[in-house]
Amino acid sequence: MTRTGRYLLDNQRTEAGERFDAFATLFDPTTFRHLDGLGVGPGWRCWEAGAGGTSVVSWLAKKVGPTGKVVATDIDISRLTGAARPPVEVRVHDIGAEQPPAEGFDLVHARLVLVHVPERERALRSMVQALRPGGRLLLEDADPALQPLSCPDEHGPEQQLANRLRHGFRTLLADRGADLSYGRRLPRLLREAGLRGVEADAHFPLTSPACAALESATVRQIRADLVAAGLATDEDIDRHLANVASGGMDLATAPMISAWGRKA
Repeated sequence: MTRTGRYLLDNQRTEAGERFDAFATLFDPTTFRHLDGLGVGPGWRCWEAGAGGTSVVSWLAKKVGPTGKVVATDIDISRLTGAARPPVEVRVHDIGAEQPPAEGFDLVHARLVLVHVPERERALRSMVQALRPGGRLLLEDADPALQPLSCPDEHGPEQQLANRLRHGFRTLLADRGADLSYGRRLPRLLREAGLRGVEADAHFPLTSPACAALESATVRQIRADLVAAGLATDEDIDRHLANVASGGMDLATAPMISAWGRKA
């Protein structure tokens, strides 16, 4: 992330831990499949940019082993300190404003980061710069504009309310510089950055307990912002949270686009 003071989803909030847990459940299998496909193994030097939580960092640490290194960075490392032991090095770093923490990485990875970074072009250049020749870049980011609804099957008032609050969430994100259609551009951006062998796919969770947990944590975290902006009332939010807790809603996330390539 970047040190702009405008980030909507502060890692210091209690709900942030719930969100990271939900992200791990929803997206770790996809991320790990791609990292395995890129050949991550013993001795690799990896940069996990905007790490936030520890699930990917810990997985990389096991893969690279004692002869490798994982540099995990974020502007807020409070949730990374538990992983700060060899081969993991944790650093405070602003990906949109600072030079890369090192160069010559075999792998650079960021998940659900650049969509929130207003200086995302500079951040992407930084990550490419940090790679060694032949090194791999894996970027995974959401595309909320590609699928903007909490409930794609909007068949009743509960789903209509959920989608109205999701629209409010997207409005708040855009007001803070998020690019809500960034994910779909990743393959082109990687090619334009000079990477070779670019490929991409998408993962779209539709209904699961983790989707519901993510929805609840997100709405609780942004509650005050929604109300202050006139996008929802406290009554709207209480009713929606009760609907989510009932377990009868098919709640979706935005698709996560994964794109990868290698530096020439």
